[in-house]
Amino acid sequence: MKPLSIVGAGPGATDLLTVRALNRLKEAEVLVWTDSLISPNIAELVSKKCEKYKTSSLTLEEILDLLIKNSKQGKRIVRLHDGDPCLYGAISEQICRLAEEGIEVEVIPGISAYQATASELKKELTIPGLVQTIVLSRTGGRTGIPDTEQLENLASIGASLCLYLSARHVEDVQEKLLKHYPKETPVAIGHRVTWSDQWLEIVPLNQMAAISRKEGFFRTTLYIISPALKADGQRSKLYYDGHKHLFRKK
Repeated sequence: MKPLSIVGAGPGATDLLTVRALNRLKEAEVLVWTDSLISPNIAELVSKKCEKYKTSSLTLEEILDLLIKNSKQGKRIVRLHDGDPCLYGAISEQICRLAEEGIEVEVIPGISAYQATASELKKELTIPGLVQTIVLSRTGGRTGIPDTEQLENLASIGASLCLYLSARHVEDVQEKLLKHYPKETPVAIGHRVTWSDQWLEIVPLNQMAAISRKEGFFRTTLYIISPALKADGQRSKLYYDGHKHLFRKK
């Protein structure tokens, strides 16, 4: 059997696909894709002969049945996930089930929404003397999160906090964040970043919920809460003439 490719589609723009991801799409005989979260422009990159299956209305079992059936027929399959499949991609249970069937899997990473958002804003999320840690997480919803990873605990660090899958609970998120971040802390709200209808703004933390509701954001929305978004050019030691290292002679 040919290896099954789990491919990260990136944030939305077709030219942000990796070369490897693009090659797998062009080679695909079967495309099983997350149509509710991935730009249709990316799904159109496969050949006209490629069979395409949308997964927005399917259960995990139905998706796995598709993958297993087509794989055992010797077809080259791409399971296309939004963003990076290793982050909130639910690939673990897919890989385990496929392994039980003797199906080899490769995983191809994609650019994640937090990277695309920071790049669109032309911002660095790790600023010397201000913040050096990035936390990727989500608020608790129907699936919940471990007690040690409750939002209040993560916010207490004061890091650059990137929240996925949290727009439906934005009022609760804002309330918890305000216990640890000043109300004027900048928050980047990114909706469908790099899509043709992208919405991206930096707002004060205490306006985060109101603006999200005004714009009607419930899905495909990322929040980046970080003092780095208002940094005014602090310099690192990386290129400082007094900083000596292996490649710079004393």
